[in-house]
Amino acid sequence: MGIHPGVKSSTRAGTDPDAVVIGAGPNGLVAANGLADAGWDVVLVEQADVVGGAVRSAEVLEPGFVTDLFSAFYPLAAASPVIRELDLEQHGLTWRRAPDVVAHAFPDGRGAVIRGTAEETAAGFDSVAPGDGDAWLRLCAGWQRMRDPLLDALFTPFPPLRPGMQLARRLRTAGLLDLARLGTLSARRFVTEEFRGEGARVLVTGNAMHSDLPPDGAGSALFGWLLVMLGQDVGFPVPEGGAGRLAAALRHRAESLGVEVRCRVAAERVGIEGGRAATVHLSDGTVLRPRHAVLADVSAPDLYGRLVEPQHLPRRLLEDLTRFDWDDSTIKLNWTLDGPVPWVAPEARCAGTVHVGTDHDGLVDVAADLSTGRLPRTPFALFGQMATADPTRAPQGTETAWAYTHVPRRFALDASAVEEVARRVEAAVEEAAPGFRSLRRERLVQTPAALAASDPNLSLGAVNGGTAALHQQLVLRPTRGLGRPETPVPGLYLASASAHPGGGVHGACGWNAALSALRASGPLGPLRRRLLRTAWARVLPS
Repeated sequence: MGIHPGVKSSTRAGTDPDAVVIGAGPNGLVAANGLADAGWDVVLVEQADVVGGAVRSAEVLEPGFVTDLFSAFYPLAAASPVIRELDLEQHGLTWRRAPDVVAHAFPDGRGAVIRGTAEETAAGFDSVAPGDGDAWLRLCAGWQRMRDPLLDALFTPFPPLRPGMQLARRLRTAGLLDLARLGTLSARRFVTEEFRGEGARVLVTGNAMHSDLPPDGAGSALFGWLLVMLGQDVGFPVPEGGAGRLAAALRHRAESLGVEVRCRVAAERVGIEGGRAATVHLSDGTVLRPRHAVLADVSAPDLYGRLVEPQHLPRRLLEDLTRFDWDDSTIKLNWTLDGPVPWVAPEARCAGTVHVGTDHDGLVDVAADLSTGRLPRTPFALFGQMATADPTRAPQGTETAWAYTHVPRRFALDASAVEEVARRVEAAVEEAAPGFRSLRRERLVQTPAALAASDPNLSLGAVNGGTAALHQQLVLRPTRGLGRPETPVPGLYLASASAHPGGGVHGACGWNAALSALRASGPLGPLRRRLLRTAWARVLPS
């Protein structure tokens, strides 16, 4: 992806590293690794007790039962060229996969599933709606043709010139137009065009709702298609032993290259001197003076509204930031269970991830409730069967599981609303798996406020770093700008999911920030800085 190992220099003890990375979520960890690969001395600061951000796990319910506290399944990480290049398997990471990838359990007992091979999945679709199997195989063949350059293009700073040219050579004009149309389609329209049966349709549309886009919203087709294609390609894998093992592998690799990781200390302010980011003031009184760059794995509102004083920022940026659009709030339920979940639909029994709560048409109703600020009457929930995916997560014969669903942000701090939604989610699971409640040993509800308290990047439980809607993508992410990690302050880079390409554990936001910082300090750095000043002046005129 463009960073190659350099000659590692000894870490300069004290306060003058080459770079400071603020926040040790997956993007911050990836950024630190990228800079260290190039031979930079890096200090990584994290206010929590452990690294990982929203990639953490612990035995919070019972000894022997591992709970992923935030994210859990990682198709983007497994497919990401950024993560793959880090060789994390050499640093303790082992991927595990459930026998089946992702299923949908309908309230009436039917089911649909993406299995381990495209042929098995196609056979299941075809048994319900003849012709849907061939349609699935056509989509998979098209995915394989464009996979590598498309992933490079998605995870590269905007504009993705080199991978874009590779994609153009593979797809030609007609294929590029088809891909562009897919990027504007709603998931509901896309599945209507491609499939006859509800099973295939609901799996694509349900995966589109892993983002905050409604199924009839422009651009939702691309998200749904991408996730089901990744699922069929690399599965929905999990780190053996818990999500925290992924973060631990990133930390181990970084520290092996000399990165200094400081936990339990928060960055309170980024000081600007001579028109560039010059200092990082920490909660323990330390002042770090990075020689080249500050990379912030924090949300855009936190970076521009707290860490940098407003007089150092363009007025237009601060005005635009008042319109920053968060994604919906999240409520997460966690359980330990005495046995496997008793799904009526056999398709759900061996899948690591299961969608529950409604049918295909009901997904539109859920999205309508969210967009109009109502609590969904019938919630749509993602359900994780973690011991099914990784038997090390729970004692033999038992299960550790979770479910999460979204609510409008106005209900995030309403305790009664949160409890009502939790009751509705459990009722939906019980309907699809009668006897589920009788298996329950312990339960933990993570409210939107609790999620945000554990990871400040998750504002009121918003897990994507800001909406994935078209009005906040590419050059409009996080606000009107360049679609790149550079900020209007020289030497300061946005390295979180608030930057392009957005949410998901793929590491690209941190990697892109590291690349930009390295290039700004290279032989063409002065020219790049002049060009950036000109570009920012045009985008954010005074």
